[in-house]
Amino acid sequence: MATTEKITIATPPYWTEACKHLMKKDRVMKRLIPQFGEACLQSRGDAFVTLARSIVGQQISVKAAQTVWDKFVKLPRKMTPTHVLKLKVDDMRAAGLSARKVEYLVDLALNFDNGALHVKAWNEMDDESIIEELVAIRGIGRWTAEMFLIFHLMRPNVLPLDDVGLINGISRNYFSDEAVSRSEAREVAAAWAPYCSVATWYIWRSLDPLPVAY
Repeated sequence: MATTEKITIATPPYWTEACKHLMKKDRVMKRLIPQFGEACLQSRGDAFVTLARSIVGQQISVKAAQTVWDKFVKLPRKMTPTHVLKLKVDDMRAAGLSARKVEYLVDLALNFDNGALHVKAWNEMDDESIIEELVAIRGIGRWTAEMFLIFHLMRPNVLPLDDVGLINGISRNYFSDEAVSRSEAREVAAAWAPYCSVATWYIWRSLDPLPVAY
């Protein structure tokens, strides 16, 4: 019988301060933030699991991603880089992973296992340095790296301009649903600094009240 993974949930210490700042600086935030009460960004799991989940979920629906993940997570004794590297490719494929995703997961596990990633130094590194390290791994692009900064490291000032939800949310809340360019989105977000991650989280909530867990 599989053991239930213990999940530690953390919330950002800066959240209350960020909300005050955003409500003072931005009329849309002043309206949005009170709608969601005590809800805030949460970080769970560990770095390897968070990135592995993001690879499993690429280009498939949230529901399909959960189904594949539920099968994949049962394969290793523990979801760690070392244990994933011991898995057979056929077993990973049988869990519903494409050949390419198997390659990506193995590459991710290798990068963690061989010390190529400076995991212990991430807290001291700036956002761009961490993004640079992560996008060097096959299967991880800038968007995934930015989601990792927001949802795992809980960095306060990430603006993921490649995120469709963010662009759509800015369009709806600031431009009456008219199409928005990246430069227009960047102009709107100028008022959000140094808490772009927090504002982005509320923009996402305006489209879908249920927070996504990574």
